[in-house]
Amino acid sequence: QVHLVESGGGLVQAGGSLRLSCAASGTIVSINNMGWYRQAPGKQREVVARITSGTITNYADSVKGRFTISRDNAKTTVYLQMNSLKPEDTGVYFCNGIPPYYSWGQGTQVTVSS
Repeated sequence: QVHLVESGGGLVQAGGSLRLSCAASGTIVSINNMGWYRQAPGKQREVVARITSGTITNYADSVKGRFTISRDNAKTTVYLQMNSLKPEDTGVYFCNGIPPYYSWGQGTQVTVSS
């Protein structure tokens, strides 16, 4: 059973920064494509950033240039550095595989005030 635990969310003013972490059991991060998903209020969950097992990254247009996805050397944690946050970045952030083949974690709430 794979467990994903997200953390690092919070309340921040527009223009601020947050760094999210996703701790994954086992070595799944190192062998699979991983992604950060966002579920905004009243909207469907969407992928905002992804990283391949070879560390190639890709971003949704809405976050390109502001967010950076990365993995640690032990390859058990995925990070999302979020800079220049906007109110429209508000939502619950989850990590999972690409596609999302693991059980969802509880996510971490990010709220950006204007």
